[in-house]
Amino acid sequence: MSGVPVLSSDDAVAVAAELGEVFAKGAADRDRDKILPTEEIGRLAAGGLLAITVPTAFGGAGLQASTVAEVFRLISKGDPNIGQIPHSHFVFVNQLLLQGTRDQQARILPEVLAGATLGNAQSERGTKHIREYTTTLRRDGDAWRLDGTKFYCTGALFADWIPTLAHLGEDGPLHVAWVRRDADGVEVVDDWDALGQRTTASGTVRLTDVLVTDDLITDFSVTFTGPTTYGAFAQLLHCAIDAGIARAALEDAAEFVTTKSRPHPDAGVESAADDPLVVHAFGEMELAVRGAEALLAEAGRAVDHADANLDEATAAAATLAVAAARAATTKTSVDVASRLFEVAGTRSAVAKESLDRHWRNARTHTLHDPASWKVQHLGRWAVDGTLPPRTGQL
Repeated sequence: MSGVPVLSSDDAVAVAAELGEVFAKGAADRDRDKILPTEEIGRLAAGGLLAITVPTAFGGAGLQASTVAEVFRLISKGDPNIGQIPHSHFVFVNQLLLQGTRDQQARILPEVLAGATLGNAQSERGTKHIREYTTTLRRDGDAWRLDGTKFYCTGALFADWIPTLAHLGEDGPLHVAWVRRDADGVEVVDDWDALGQRTTASGTVRLTDVLVTDDLITDFSVTFTGPTTYGAFAQLLHCAIDAGIARAALEDAAEFVTTKSRPHPDAGVESAADDPLVVHAFGEMELAVRGAEALLAEAGRAVDHADANLDEATAAAATLAVAAARAATTKTSVDVASRLFEVAGTRSAVAKESLDRHWRNARTHTLHDPASWKVQHLGRWAVDGTLPPRTGQL
């Protein structure tokens, strides 16, 4: 692999804005025909965006969480499928930085700087809840063998590496096995068939007797034993995806109303865009989207601050800020993507317009972690100062 550009914060945002606009042009077609964005993910990597969190010590830019969130928002405004696909890439680069040895970092991070991508194999079907796993690494001589089946493996189909969450030994502590996408025994199946986010290829990874050496295993079980922004960072990027969907839905609604919608006769105006009820609805939606975007930006700054000054208080403040942003972006993305049809009128429901993809994408992506639990933890803190728990879902 050849190296990718090392981007400053301003450059990363500018590249993301440019690519987001390009991706938006084909988003409806990709959604309608389920065309996987393989070329588009390649452009993200080649443009240097997937390497922006690699530390300066390894030759990267080491950009802050707030910049990564803005990159995700801009890409997701163009196509949230493309925005979601590299989510685990950034989360597991972070995991490697937090729990990997210097040798492990020195092995994988240069590949990321050269354009390599990381997927994920975490969640499983049929377990009691999202944080319960059955996949196990079992000792085989001087190495380990990995067996299990994973689902919701966003990014795996496009990846060079598939970090896999598994028990180290029967019922042992959770670890991450760093598995090559092309390793023997690894099968990635594009069986993702969902209401929205149709082209993320978030399907199945089957692992059968996969050989894993000690130098490619990192400890996940210690991730939440002390103050950390690991979960807040992961959730921040989910917020950014939803904020991008909300802004795209609002802009597409405005484009439709000003070019295709007919005014209601009772309004007594020549253009639907001059109907005072429509204008008022747009004002309410703009207010909601701006509020969600502001909470996203505030959450990004809180994570940056905690990363630079990590302790119990700053980590909790970052978690709560992200929880507020996640609750807001969840509600706003779903509401605005639905209200789009109210302001745009009957014509907007025609299938060929593909405007329903915004609601389908928002509704699907926001199911990752219930917003009601974000509000619950915010409420406990507001009532009696209870600090939020440390999990990857908050």
